[in-house]
Amino acid sequence: MSSKYKPGDAAIPHFVTFSVVGWVDVFSRELYKEIMLDSLRYCTAQKGLCLHAWIIMTNHVHLILSSETAKIEHLVRDIKKFTSKQITTAIRENPDESRKEWMLNLFAFVGRGNHNNKEFQFWKQDYHPIELNTNEKLNQRLQYLHENPVQSGLVWEAWHYKYSSAIDYYTSEKGLLTIERL
Repeated sequence: MSSKYKPGDAAIPHFVTFSVVGWVDVFSRELYKEIMLDSLRYCTAQKGLCLHAWIIMTNHVHLILSSETAKIEHLVRDIKKFTSKQITTAIRENPDESRKEWMLNLFAFVGRGNHNNKEFQFWKQDYHPIELNTNEKLNQRLQYLHENPVQSGLVWEAWHYKYSSAIDYYTSEKGLLTIERL
Protein backbone atom coordinates (compact mmCIF):
# COMPACT_ATOMS: atom_id res chain seq x y z
CA MET A 1 0.00 0.00 0.00
CA SER A 2 1.54 3.28 -1.06
CA SER A 3 -0.94 5.58 0.65
CA LYS A 4 -0.41 7.81 3.62
CA TYR A 5 -3.79 6.51 4.78
CA LYS A 6 -3.61 3.48 7.04
CA PRO A 7 -6.47 1.37 8.32
CA GLY A 8 -7.30 1.61 12.00
CA ASP A 9 -8.77 -1.07 14.24
CA ALA A 10 -9.93 -3.88 11.93
CA ALA A 11 -12.94 -4.60 14.16
CA ILE A 12 -14.33 -1.16 13.30
CA PRO A 13 -15.96 -0.98 9.84
CA HIS A 14 -13.84 0.69 7.16
CA PHE A 15 -14.90 2.19 3.84
CA VAL A 16 -12.49 1.25 1.04
CA THR A 17 -12.46 1.83 -2.71
CA PHE A 18 -10.58 -0.12 -5.38
CA SER A 19 -10.30 1.66 -8.73
CA VAL A 20 -9.21 0.10 -12.00
CA VAL A 21 -6.17 1.82 -13.53
CA GLY A 22 -7.14 4.33 -16.19
CA TRP A 23 -10.72 4.10 -14.94
CA VAL A 24 -11.25 1.30 -17.49
CA ASP A 25 -14.87 0.11 -17.44
CA VAL A 26 -13.93 -3.53 -16.94
CA PHE A 27 -16.97 -4.27 -14.81
CA SER A 28 -19.37 -3.47 -17.63
CA ARG A 29 -19.12 -7.24 -18.27
CA GLU A 30 -20.85 -9.64 -15.85
CA LEU A 31 -18.07 -12.21 -16.21
CA TYR A 32 -15.59 -9.88 -14.49
CA LYS A 33 -18.06 -8.83 -11.80
CA GLU A 34 -18.59 -12.50 -10.95
CA ILE A 35 -14.84 -12.90 -10.33
CA MET A 36 -15.04 -10.04 -7.83
CA LEU A 37 -18.04 -11.66 -6.13
CA ASP A 38 -16.24 -15.01 -5.91
CA SER A 39 -13.26 -13.35 -4.24
CA LEU A 40 -15.48 -11.62 -1.68
CA ARG A 41 -17.33 -14.87 -0.95
CA TYR A 42 -14.04 -16.71 -0.46
CA CYS A 43 -12.59 -14.03 1.83
CA THR A 44 -15.80 -14.03 3.88
CA ALA A 45 -15.77 -17.82 4.26
CA GLN A 46 -12.01 -18.39 4.63
CA LYS A 47 -10.15 -15.22 5.60
CA GLY A 48 -12.23 -13.50 8.26
CA LEU A 49 -13.76 -10.79 6.07
CA CYS A 50 -16.93 -9.31 7.52
CA LEU A 51 -18.70 -7.56 4.67
CA HIS A 52 -21.18 -4.88 5.73
CA ALA A 53 -21.91 -3.20 2.37
CA TRP A 54 -20.59 -3.39 -1.17
CA ILE A 55 -21.04 -2.24 -4.72
CA ILE A 56 -19.33 -3.05 -8.00
CA MET A 57 -19.49 -0.12 -10.39
CA THR A 58 -18.13 -0.21 -13.95
CA ASN A 59 -14.58 0.83 -13.01
CA HIS A 60 -14.39 0.72 -9.22
CA VAL A 61 -15.59 -1.15 -6.16
CA HIS A 62 -16.67 0.25 -2.79
CA LEU A 63 -16.74 -1.93 0.31
CA ILE A 64 -17.55 -1.41 3.95
CA LEU A 65 -15.73 -4.17 5.77
CA SER A 66 -14.29 -5.22 9.09
CA SER A 67 -12.66 -8.27 10.65
CA GLU A 68 -12.19 -9.76 14.07
CA THR A 69 -9.35 -12.01 12.89
CA ALA A 70 -7.52 -10.35 9.98
CA LYS A 71 -5.97 -6.99 9.24
CA ILE A 72 -7.83 -4.78 6.77
CA GLU A 73 -4.68 -4.30 4.70
CA HIS A 74 -4.21 -8.08 4.38
CA LEU A 75 -7.79 -8.60 3.25
CA VAL A 76 -7.48 -5.80 0.70
CA ARG A 77 -4.16 -7.16 -0.53
CA ASP A 78 -5.61 -10.64 -1.00
CA ILE A 79 -8.77 -9.44 -2.75
CA LYS A 80 -6.87 -7.15 -5.11
CA LYS A 81 -4.14 -9.71 -5.88
CA PHE A 82 -6.57 -12.52 -6.64
CA THR A 83 -9.00 -10.44 -8.68
CA SER A 84 -6.29 -8.71 -10.72
CA LYS A 85 -4.83 -12.06 -11.80
CA GLN A 86 -8.19 -13.69 -12.45
CA ILE A 87 -9.71 -10.76 -14.33
CA THR A 88 -6.69 -10.15 -16.58
CA THR A 89 -6.63 -13.88 -17.37
CA ALA A 90 -10.36 -13.81 -18.11
CA ILE A 91 -9.90 -10.82 -20.40
CA ARG A 92 -7.03 -12.54 -22.23
CA GLU A 93 -9.02 -15.77 -22.67
CA ASN A 94 -12.39 -14.20 -23.50
CA PRO A 95 -12.98 -14.63 -27.26
CA ASP A 96 -15.88 -12.17 -27.09
CA GLU A 97 -13.91 -9.35 -25.44
CA SER A 98 -13.75 -6.60 -28.06
CA ARG A 99 -11.53 -4.38 -25.86
CA LYS A 100 -8.99 -7.10 -25.04
CA GLU A 101 -5.92 -5.67 -26.77
CA TRP A 102 -6.54 -2.14 -25.54
CA MET A 103 -7.13 -3.17 -21.91
CA LEU A 104 -4.20 -5.58 -21.69
CA ASN A 105 -1.86 -3.04 -23.30
CA LEU A 106 -2.95 -0.40 -20.80
CA PHE A 107 -2.55 -2.76 -17.82
CA ALA A 108 0.90 -3.81 -19.11
CA PHE A 109 1.98 -0.19 -19.65
CA VAL A 110 0.95 0.84 -16.14
CA GLY A 111 2.51 -2.34 -14.72
CA ARG A 112 5.90 -1.57 -16.26
CA GLY A 113 5.96 1.67 -14.30
CA ASN A 114 5.48 -0.09 -10.96
CA HIS A 115 8.24 -2.34 -9.64
CA ASN A 116 5.67 -4.26 -7.53
CA ASN A 117 4.20 -5.84 -10.67
CA LYS A 118 5.55 -8.59 -12.87
CA GLU A 119 3.28 -8.18 -15.86
CA PHE A 120 0.10 -6.16 -15.40
CA GLN A 121 -1.33 -3.62 -13.02
CA PHE A 122 -5.09 -3.90 -12.84
CA TRP A 123 -5.95 -1.93 -9.69
CA LYS A 124 -4.64 1.48 -8.70
CA GLN A 125 -2.25 1.14 -5.79
CA ASP A 126 -4.25 3.04 -3.21
CA TYR A 127 -7.53 2.15 -1.54
CA HIS A 128 -7.78 5.01 1.01
CA PRO A 129 -9.30 3.21 4.02
CA ILE A 130 -11.62 5.34 6.12
CA GLU A 131 -12.43 4.12 9.60
CA LEU A 132 -16.16 4.58 10.17
CA ASN A 133 -15.90 5.32 13.88
CA THR A 134 -18.94 7.62 14.15
CA ASN A 135 -22.57 7.15 13.15
CA GLU A 136 -22.30 10.23 10.93
CA LYS A 137 -19.38 8.79 8.93
CA LEU A 138 -21.03 5.38 8.75
CA ASN A 139 -24.38 6.69 7.49
CA GLN A 140 -22.76 9.07 4.99
CA ARG A 141 -20.56 6.33 3.44
CA LEU A 142 -23.38 3.78 3.40
CA GLN A 143 -25.65 6.20 1.56
CA TYR A 144 -22.87 7.27 -0.80
CA LEU A 145 -22.06 3.64 -1.65
CA HIS A 146 -25.65 2.62 -2.32
CA GLU A 147 -26.62 5.77 -4.20
CA ASN A 148 -23.62 5.54 -6.55
CA PRO A 149 -25.52 3.79 -9.41
CA VAL A 150 -28.43 6.22 -9.04
CA GLN A 151 -26.07 9.20 -9.31
CA SER A 152 -24.42 7.55 -12.32
CA GLY A 153 -27.79 7.16 -14.08
CA LEU A 154 -27.69 3.36 -14.13
CA VAL A 155 -30.89 2.83 -12.12
CA TRP A 156 -33.78 4.87 -10.72
CA GLU A 157 -33.63 3.29 -7.26
CA ALA A 158 -30.54 2.05 -5.42
CA TRP A 159 -32.02 -1.39 -4.63
CA HIS A 160 -32.57 -2.06 -8.34
CA TYR A 161 -28.82 -2.31 -8.93
CA LYS A 162 -27.93 -6.02 -8.97
CA TYR A 163 -24.28 -5.71 -7.92
CA SER A 164 -24.82 -3.97 -4.62
CA SER A 165 -25.92 -4.58 -1.05
CA ALA A 166 -28.63 -1.90 -1.38
CA ILE A 167 -31.34 -4.56 -1.68
CA ASP A 168 -30.28 -5.87 1.76
CA TYR A 169 -30.65 -2.41 3.29
CA TYR A 170 -33.71 -1.02 1.48
CA THR A 171 -35.87 -4.16 1.21
CA SER A 172 -36.47 -7.46 3.01
CA GLU A 173 -34.81 -9.36 0.15
CA LYS A 174 -31.25 -10.71 0.10
CA GLY A 175 -28.60 -9.69 -2.40
CA LEU A 176 -25.87 -11.67 -4.13
CA LEU A 177 -23.51 -11.66 -1.13
CA THR A 178 -24.06 -12.38 2.52
CA ILE A 179 -23.55 -9.24 4.56
CA GLU A 180 -23.62 -8.23 8.20
CA ARG A 181 -25.85 -5.17 8.31
CA LEU A 182 -24.70 -2.15 10.23
